[in-house]
Amino acid sequence: MIRSKHFLFTVLLVSFSMLVSAQKINGVSLVASRDSITSLHVNSVIDVNANYVALMPFGFIKELSSPEIRFNSKRQWFGEREQGIRQYAKELQNKGIKFMIKPQIWVWRGQFTGHISMDSEIQWNILEDSYSSFILMYAAIAQETNAALFCIGTELEKFVISRPAYWNVLIQEIKKVYKGKLTYAANWDEFKRVPFWSELDCIGIDAYFPVTDKKTPTVEEFEAGWRPHKIEIQKIQHKFNKPILFTEYGYRSIDFTGKEPWDSKRITGSINLLAQKNGLQAIHNQFWKEDWFLGGFIWKWFHKHTEVGGENNNRFTPQNKPAEVLLRSLYKQAP
Repeated sequence: MIRSKHFLFTVLLVSFSMLVSAQKINGVSLVASRDSITSLHVNSVIDVNANYVALMPFGFIKELSSPEIRFNSKRQWFGEREQGIRQYAKELQNKGIKFMIKPQIWVWRGQFTGHISMDSEIQWNILEDSYSSFILMYAAIAQETNAALFCIGTELEKFVISRPAYWNVLIQEIKKVYKGKLTYAANWDEFKRVPFWSELDCIGIDAYFPVTDKKTPTVEEFEAGWRPHKIEIQKIQHKFNKPILFTEYGYRSIDFTGKEPWDSKRITGSINLLAQKNGLQAIHNQFWKEDWFLGGFIWKWFHKHTEVGGENNNRFTPQNKPAEVLLRSLYKQAP
């Protein structure tokens, strides 16, 4: 028994070491499009020195209490369904870019997926069957396309907390289908309560932590706001002995961008390119040199590079902004 435990510990330690010793994941979250992509579209990913892309197929539900997920429909955009994921994956592989498949759910009117919850056991069972069909289909595609990572869910706190037995079984079913590395994308205020980190290869966090309420924070002010969150992240990392991956990170180019970084609903607001740039510098200063940190996927990146972002845009994308120039440099310097 002692020898078998020692062997298991050694295997886990070697697996962990392989993850953290590899090149950092310098990733972009590629927005699903109506169209297919070409090698020209991948060139903007290469130009910013990214080595990973998150591909995001979508499933849709009508309400937070609706149990049926609709997915892989011809009514969806090309990049949101199976055909698009396969085509995007092929173009990325042709250019030597690795990718994570990260299925997501969209609730009508953009309601927060972390609040998805059912009213009865019957409804929960329907949701579980539907979600299993959704996630296992894309797990199979991840295996067939040789995806480097597969994300088993994105910001689903109430579903996860309410149905732990289901998730434990689901993870085992995914492992039968997909043989690569697994993560889950926990919301920034959820990651400490996820019950199944020990069953995955890395701890995924959508890193929209509130860090500063300044209008235009300096890099130092951003970093000061990150430090208490970093301590909590390290506690979870030590508890499970798993590396940390920022499955999403980034800031809008807007005033007060560090106050509620998750807020994508404010269409109006003064453009603040410096605040976005400072935020990216700070997050890289705090995390990218840590040996327990795998890297992250910036939110978000559009394939038609010349038509998006720019200095009059206050949204998340760094494209065609000072933040892109900085990101190119940061990703080039990353270990």
